Amino acid sequence: MKLSSTAFAKGLRRNQTDAEAKLWSRLRNRQLANRKFRRQFPIGGYIADFVCIEAKLVVELDGGQHTDAAAYDSRRTTEFEACGFFVMRFWNDDVLEDTESVLATIHSVLAPDEYAT
Repeated sequence: MKLSSTAFAKGLRRNQTDAEAKLWSRLRNRQLANRKFRRQFPIGGYIADFVCIEAKLVVELDGGQHTDAAAYDSRRTTEFEACGFFVMRFWNDDVLEDTESVLATIHSVLAPDEYAT
């Protein structure tokens, strides 16, 4: 029996990585630029790690396994972009070791006027 993308996404939410949990704790409840994020959200034929629908932004986290999955990740990015989303990718280590820089980078896309000089 094949799981629906929604059921599969629910399973991913229950089994998130440490990096996903850390970033989600800072994105949820409109904590970043007062924007609503969803996690493990189906878009096209794939499930995005994090998405802000109103900003048409997808945030993907890549672990060590993604070094060997570059072609798959490229197809995912192409699909998300075809659906009108801008895609940002971060390494899990960056989220775990330098969360504030990752958040600042995401924030600069969500609220670019705050970074204008």
